[in-house]
Amino acid sequence: MTARPTAVVLGAGPGLGMSMARRFSEEGYRVALVSRTAERHPAYLAELDNAEAFVGDVRNGISATLDEITERFGGIDVAYYGPAAIEPDSFPTDITEATVDAVEKAMSWVYPAVEVVGKLLPGMLERGSGGFLFAGGLSAVRPMPALGALAVSSAALRNYARTLHEGLAGTGVYAGSLIIGGLVERGDIHRMVVAQREKYGDAGGHTLDPDAIAGVAWKMFSAGDSAESVFDAL
Repeated sequence: MTARPTAVVLGAGPGLGMSMARRFSEEGYRVALVSRTAERHPAYLAELDNAEAFVGDVRNGISATLDEITERFGGIDVAYYGPAAIEPDSFPTDITEATVDAVEKAMSWVYPAVEVVGKLLPGMLERGSGGFLFAGGLSAVRPMPALGALAVSSAALRNYARTLHEGLAGTGVYAGSLIIGGLVERGDIHRMVVAQREKYGDAGGHTLDPDAIAGVAWKMFSAGDSAESVFDAL
């Protein structure tokens, strides 16, 4: 019997991360969940078949965690890169106030994406199959001054993914971006906003269904032709 392919979810959370995990599981993949702590892993694993969870922080180097997953599953066929660049209740300052330090901090979420590709791409190219999905923000394609330095890193990640998509043409390996503009339902930031409406206002009309996004992501990956999809609820 042919072994099931493996999907890695980097930045597993209750919103889009888990929706991606469920979708790939439904499509016959084994799923490796990766998040910074193991606190929520038991609840996540209870929702999935043929899945395991690993602790890893992309900002502290993720190669060892990827090695652990490869050793456990025998290989990695697709990687979803979606760690949160905004911590709940810690939003960036306006672009007019952005400093070098702020931009460097924001870019610390981009460099690990390159590390992940560098680690996994050689094996994918050798097999002639596989792929990467990167989650980024709407500020990558629309000027959003309030997001400050984060807009710089979002644009960098998007350009990296689009250029990688073009560079991989004809290889059988895919790269694509999910450009997120809105509050992802069930996610940590969405929960925070809903719980503090007096501070953040009503989120009505500005939310996105993570299951729908995951469905589009699967179609992008399986078809292998679209470089990105934009989800705009703002």
